[in-house]
Amino acid sequence: MKLFADMDDAAPIDSIIASSSSGITPSVMQSKSKHPERILVGHPFNPPHIIPLVEVVGGTKTSPEAIQQAIAFYASIGKKPIQLKKELPGHVGNRLQAALYKEIMYLIQHDVLSVEDADVAVSYGPGPRWGVMGPSLQWHLGGGAGGIKHFMDHLMDPLTAMIKTLGTPDVTPELKQTIVEGVLREAGNRSVDALAQEENELLIGLLRSRAQSENRTTKGKTTRAAA
Repeated sequence: MKLFADMDDAAPIDSIIASSSSGITPSVMQSKSKHPERILVGHPFNPPHIIPLVEVVGGTKTSPEAIQQAIAFYASIGKKPIQLKKELPGHVGNRLQAALYKEIMYLIQHDVLSVEDADVAVSYGPGPRWGVMGPSLQWHLGGGAGGIKHFMDHLMDPLTAMIKTLGTPDVTPELKQTIVEGVLREAGNRSVDALAQEENELLIGLLRSRAQSENRTTKGKTTRAAA
């Protein structure tokens, strides 16, 4: 990759070269560079000026020190960095979105529900819960008093059986058109820009509420520790 080799030649030796690419792996980026150990991916999540997640991905020649330096930088500006231990197409966030949307398309194609109701099912069902804590911690709550151990011992087998029934859609022109028509009905008279503004305002409010809750929890732990 000539571009990264050129940046590697021009940048100070103690700096990190980080790409936001979701499609090019860092091993490819660093393949022609003299100092590949400082080249990595820092992939944000849209809209990046609001969503905290940053996926930090190293290539085969990226040093552990560069990974930790990048994580520390993103955390220092208020982001939530995570480290991917392996390179994968699309990294993690996009793959999770794709996995969910794969089943949504399957359900729509098999006339289980409409496009609009699929959006309602996510945004008014698991969506708000995922905005508070991730799915594994949610299963800890789902296990009741026994927590995640009870869930794994008694509820994971039924969940595994359901997982085996998940489908793969046949992404036909007809399915694409069904989704287009459903989304346009759902959007109504709201433009893409208007929807984006609405999303941004709601996301900022949700993230602010979560930060306030986390601050109260942290202060409570500090007070108990000092007592």
